[in-house]
Amino acid sequence: MADRPYVFYELTNAICSICLHKVEAKIVIEGERVYMHKLCPTHGRERALISTDAAFYRQQRAFLKPGQLVKKFNTPIRHGCPYDCGICPDHEQHGCLTIVEVTDHCNLTCPICYAESGPHRPTHRSLERIEFMLDCVVRNEGEPDIVQISGGEPTLHPQFFEILDAARRRPIKHLMVNTNGLRIAQDAAFAERLASYMPGFEVYLQFDSLRADALRDLRGADLRAIREQALERLDRLKVSTTLVVTLKKGVNDDEIGDIVAFALQHPCIRGVTLQPVQVAGRTENFNPARDRLTLGEVRQSLLRQTPWLKPQDVLPVPCHPDCLAMAYALKIGGEVIPLTGLIDPELLLTSDGSAIAYERSPALREQIFKTFSTGHAPAMQALSLKQLLCCLPLASAPEQLTYENIFRILIVQFMDAHSLDVRSVKRSCVHIVHPDGRVIPFDTFNLFYRDGREAQLNPRRHQWPAAAAD
Repeated sequence: MADRPYVFYELTNAICSICLHKVEAKIVIEGERVYMHKLCPTHGRERALISTDAAFYRQQRAFLKPGQLVKKFNTPIRHGCPYDCGICPDHEQHGCLTIVEVTDHCNLTCPICYAESGPHRPTHRSLERIEFMLDCVVRNEGEPDIVQISGGEPTLHPQFFEILDAARRRPIKHLMVNTNGLRIAQDAAFAERLASYMPGFEVYLQFDSLRADALRDLRGADLRAIREQALERLDRLKVSTTLVVTLKKGVNDDEIGDIVAFALQHPCIRGVTLQPVQVAGRTENFNPARDRLTLGEVRQSLLRQTPWLKPQDVLPVPCHPDCLAMAYALKIGGEVIPLTGLIDPELLLTSDGSAIAYERSPALREQIFKTFSTGHAPAMQALSLKQLLCCLPLASAPEQLTYENIFRILIVQFMDAHSLDVRSVKRSCVHIVHPDGRVIPFDTFNLFYRDGREAQLNPRRHQWPAAAAD
């Protein structure tokens, strides 16, 4: 009898990339690659690449911690995931980061914009509506870990600083602004006022490439001079900054190491986020079969291009290991010291291998303190282990070791219609607030809920079951 050309690994649910009908899918491993095979009754078979690193894919399955529930669910379970967002009682994880979009307007027309923002969309949300959306985050989270003000380009909102003030009046631990940097670069007074929100504040700066051709492909313009001017101001004003790199295969994925090295030269930069293109919105000339980058492939490129990182330094993030991977390091005296790989990986997992022990494990806590209690970091004992082993920024630290000493690399992969795995969506910890107050996983928001798309879904086509009792 002939063997199949793959190993059947697990079963899940997915969606047809054409009709968005929920379908059964199997995850298979072929050599070092992981694929999703699915069959739509109407549109036939699909095969999507999930990972180029089968060993790391298996490791992701081991890095799981118990989910943390939101304080309040917002929608009932009616049709089943992913059609009940949200957050519905079937969702497994609270929002580590929640996005509040304040405008559809933007001063760029990026070919890869998931929100299809641009100068042609002049709509700003009212301050009253934005305050309502912030209240919805607090309703769900109590004391939200991170709230990110986004758009469009949020700095164009005529009441931008009133929005930041409104966020500051709420019990939000860490506030971010997601920006392309144009206004920071072009308006010195604006940048100086932005700095007044430090500490507990961060600029999430779009920074895709050091090359003109890649920037034109991804953003439609050569923005190198703008980025340099923005970073000069952010350095001078000591504003915590994360560089956000949207990666497209064959365009800028060979620059990961150069961008990390560039980031380490700037005192204001706290880390780099690597984010493969999500096939949603205005993804012009994007072919998923040709241009898709998986989390595993980005991690492999990061390790090849960054000599001071080893495989044990880049681990899955336990709240959502399918879509997040992290590396932490200390920046001290011009030296970069990886942190994550110094921990015995066996201690990261409980005895059954199914959950992160975190601070409940005395043995793990003891090794963390022993490892970090060196001449480099004598005050590391006061750091919360949870602050290190999570995707959250370190918002506070001992006097001897400040947030300025922490450098993190985070890989964030958002699922799209080709790769969406319902099992994984349930653990999504990056959420976005709908203007009507629902809080929705970012992955599903761009597929089903942005700009009224859910009204286009046909319940009969999706064969939704009868509504469950509220």
